[in-house]
Amino acid sequence: MSVAIVETSRLRLRELTEADAAFALALLNDPDFLAHIGDKGVRTLEDAVGYLRSGPLASYAAHGHGLWAVESRADGALLGMSGLLRRDWLDAPDLGYAFLPAARGQGIASEAARAVLDVAKSRFAMPRVVAIVSPANVASIRLLEGVGFVAAGTVVPPGEGAPIAHYACTA
Repeated sequence: MSVAIVETSRLRLRELTEADAAFALALLNDPDFLAHIGDKGVRTLEDAVGYLRSGPLASYAAHGHGLWAVESRADGALLGMSGLLRRDWLDAPDLGYAFLPAARGQGIASEAARAVLDVAKSRFAMPRVVAIVSPANVASIRLLEGVGFVAAGTVVPPGEGAPIAHYACTA
């Protein structure tokens, strides 16, 4: 059984488990995920379990947080992931999120992002959260601005050549 992190009127955010591998496989191979976030090289259920172990599960163990499953409270359907990431090349925890196509355009990502920011402040006492986003990802930029992030310039991720947009939100 996974640990519930927070609930909103429509959503439950909980820790991901290895049992979520099929969901992770679908999400990480969604065309929008590949275009805007990147190819994680996850092609099989075994790859997805490895991604979960080395990513979210390792982050829970190291930091007490990471990407969490976002599910519908109405029917338990997995809708996406949202949470707090630690990247050594950013100066604060990073709000991350990705949602399956069926969950887009309904305010679900914004609702989840607000819940994550509330947890960042109330549970983890984080005074600042950042976000990185492809400058071409207009929907994601609109989401960030809608939940209180402001543009903070650009950053070039290690091993990348092109700068990406950098946003920040203070508690």
